[in-house]
Parts: sequence; C-alpha cells; structure tokens
Amino acid sequence: MISLHTSPARRRRLGVAVAAAGLLATLLTAGPAAATPDPGDTATARTDASAAQEAEAAAAISSGEVPGVDEIVHSSNITHLANVPKDALKGLNTDLAFQGKYAFAGNYDGFRIYDISNPKSPKTVAQVLCPGSQNDVSVSGNLLFLSTDSSRSDNSCTSTTQPATEKSSWEGMKVFDISDKRNPKYVAAVETACGSHTHTLIPERKNVYVYVSSYSPSETFPDCQPPHDGISVIKVPRNAPEKAAVVNFPVLFPDGGNPGAPTNPGVSKTTGCHDITVLPSKDLAAGACMGDGLLFSIKDPENPRIIDRVQDNVNFAFWHSATFNQKADKVVFTDELGGGGAATCNEEIGPKRGADGIYDIVGRGDHRKLVFRSYFKIDRPQADTEVCVAHNGSIIPVKGRDLMVQAWYQGGVSVWDFTDSSKPKEIGYFERGPVSTDAVTTAGPWSAYYYNGYIYSNDIAKGFDVLKLDDRRTDPAKRVRLDELNVQTQPDYFDR
Repeated sequence: MISLHTSPARRRRLGVAVAAAGLLATLLTAGPAAATPDPGDTATARTDASAAQEAEAAAAISSGEVPGVDEIVHSSNITHLANVPKDALKGLNTDLAFQGKYAFAGNYDGFRIYDISNPKSPKTVAQVLCPGSQNDVSVSGNLLFLSTDSSRSDNSCTSTTQPATEKSSWEGMKVFDISDKRNPKYVAAVETACGSHTHTLIPERKNVYVYVSSYSPSETFPDCQPPHDGISVIKVPRNAPEKAAVVNFPVLFPDGGNPGAPTNPGVSKTTGCHDITVLPSKDLAAGACMGDGLLFSIKDPENPRIIDRVQDNVNFAFWHSATFNQKADKVVFTDELGGGGAATCNEEIGPKRGADGIYDIVGRGDHRKLVFRSYFKIDRPQADTEVCVAHNGSIIPVKGRDLMVQAWYQGGVSVWDFTDSSKPKEIGYFERGPVSTDAVTTAGPWSAYYYNGYIYSNDIAKGFDVLKLDDRRTDPAKRVRLDELNVQTQPDYFDR
C-alpha cells in the first residue's frame, strides 16, 4: 500500500453538479471474539462482478483513473495519521460518536471504544460483542445508546437471529452505562415498532429523548405493521435508565408520504424515516425519510411538528441523512442510491444521482420552506466494482463558511464547501483504491466526522482512520473544542 499526497491524473471526470442518501453484554479484550454472530446480522458485502465490471475496473486502474487495489491517495491538505484494523468484532463498521478523549465505533457485531487522546496512535479501551445490525451508536453523559434493526430471539447480547414473522422476536434500542469505559454495562432495552435502524438524541438535564427511525413494515410482521408513518419517541431518565420507555409515536406522514413506484419510478416509498438530525439550539430537526425530506420543530420534543416537506422525484432515490449548516439556513440531504450496495460514482449514473441535495431554508417560523439550490457529488471517478454513494458527514465549524466532511463509502472521505449553495466544491479528499476488481464489495468510510481538530472515519472493511486536515479555509475549526459529539445531535459550535 502506497500513500500518495496527490492523486494520479484522471482523464475521466463526473463533473461538478450545479443547481437545476437477560441484559448482559459480552465484553471482549483485544483477543479473538468469544462468540460468532449469526449470518442474518451481516449485511450483503460482496457480489461477483460481471465480466464488463471486471474489465472496467482493471482498465481504470491501469490508466490511472482510479487508484490500485487498496492503494491510498489523498489531497495535499490531508495527512493520514493512523489506521486501526478490525479486531474481535469482525462485522461491518458503522457509525461514530465522541466524548472527551474517547471515540465510540459501531459495528454489526457490537461496538468498540477507542482512546483518541493521541490521534496518531488510538488505543482500544473495550470491545463489546452485542450482535444486532446496524448498531448505530450515540452517547450522552454516562449512557450509550445502540440501535438494533435485525430481528432477534430476545433483547440480550447473546441472542440469535429469529424471523420478524414471530411475535416473540425483538428489535429496538439498547442502553449501556459507560461510566467505566473499560467495562460498559448493559442496563436497559426498549422494543420499538420495526426496530431501530438509526436513532437521534435530544439530551436534557434529567432525561434523554431518543428519536427512533425505522421503516419497511409488513403485514406478516406482528411488531412492524403498516402504516408505519412516524417515529418512536423514547424517554430515558438519566438516573434510572431502566425506566426508559416509548412515550409517543408521532405521525409525520398523515397522507402516507411519497407513494414511490409506479407513481414515482425509482423512488423509495415512504414507510418511515431513515435518519433524523436535530439542532436543539434552534429547536429544529431535519428528517431524511426514504422518499421525503422534512423540516420540523422539536420545541416540544415529545411532540415534533412538521414545518415543511419536500420531494425530489427526478434524482433522489432514498433520502438517507441530513445536516444543517451552523446558521440553520441550509440543510444538506444525502441520497443513498442503491441502498449502499451499488457502484454509483461513475459516468453511467452521473453527477446528480446518489448525491447530496443542498436546500436553503427561507422564511421564518412556521412559514419556513426548504428551497432546492444544487447537487454535490464527488467528481473523482470510482471503478464499477466500488460501492460508492453519499453517506454520513458533519460540519467543520468555521464562522462565515459552510464546510463539511463526508463519507462516500469507497469514494472515500470528501471535504467540501457549500458556502455558496448553488456552487458547492470539493477542497480535499482521502480514499483507498478498490477492495477488489472481481467483486462489487461494500467497503470504505461509513462515517467521516470532524471532532476537536481531526477527521475520524469508520471504514466498513479497513477499520478506524484518523486524518489531519491542514488548510487555511478549515484551520479556524481547530480552535473549537467539544466535550461530546453525536453528529445527528448537532451542537451550536459558537454559542455554548
């Protein structure tokens, strides 16, 4: 593997898009896993490539259009400081959360805690085996929250897979006490309708509210019946997390949401939300809900209220996640075209699909509207065997600018500027070459977040990466320090 400071010359470009995705945990040391997760908890990660895909990948590497297999390339303003490979938890790596000197990394098999006090040399503090995809992770004070969105035999960390058609099956939220980072303790579980694909925290002094996003109901699932047109709201008392319970299921789509195909071909039918980002300082939330994008008020966190709703039935297939800018006058929505399992960063797909959609928020109060301005997509071509699509990212806090770091699966990590909503542009990147040229493989960064001066990335296949960004446009962000960061609970970086 060779690290380069500049990428090879690439003749093919995608183009820059312009205006009009029992309660007992098994604690592991750095040794082998003590238990083997069930196949049902492992996402499809590899499919054989066609002869045409193989040939395209080989030709792209040979010509210098894409890096070689596992070769690292990056822009001159980014330095790769560290990589920590997978260890006891062999599943797909997922989301990240931060607290003080610790990073918390989700994995389909559980979660891992790193000491990042020295970003050049992260150290594993604990690995907890608790299978149940995706294991989306957040932290607040002494509590850690973990999403389970695969049907399990019970709510323990030693459960096995079980069909969702069985009434006794369990999916939902798990809560851990992390007051001792080396020995997390599983303290509570709350079952939620259709499980918990992702979740979002609204922390308060005495309680933590959790918005649970889930989707895809079925008449055959006793605990996931249609219509599934809202989100579960869980209230967790900080001093008694074992009393955590669902307190509401607000309906966000009284008309049923986007009908999808055949009315809107290629668009996901809305049957719930995929992810929600809240901005508590502004009492706002943005929802990425399959076929719909939402802006809503969380002034009363138990009873969120819709302000505006938008659809893009031309270029968006699956509204995946959302990010506010610091002024809360813009939202970036991502489109997870192909469900995170397809190669979409190529000429065939083009620059407007599988991309980010940038929306300005105009107006005031209940009259605010989401107004589309442009698309952004990395214009570095990827091989047809590389799963690549817009995924999770965060704001880089610089006053007067709208800057973001974002994961693109095998498209790598992108740093980009959307200060001008109509003319977004990439200003830095880090990526690896294809994992394989003979298979379409799910790999690359699931999440890439800026935290206390560094970029941290959880690569689905390769492990935990730490990047340093040195650029006059982003350097002021190094002065901003946080005690805690859950990206889906956006802080007010400059008024704390």
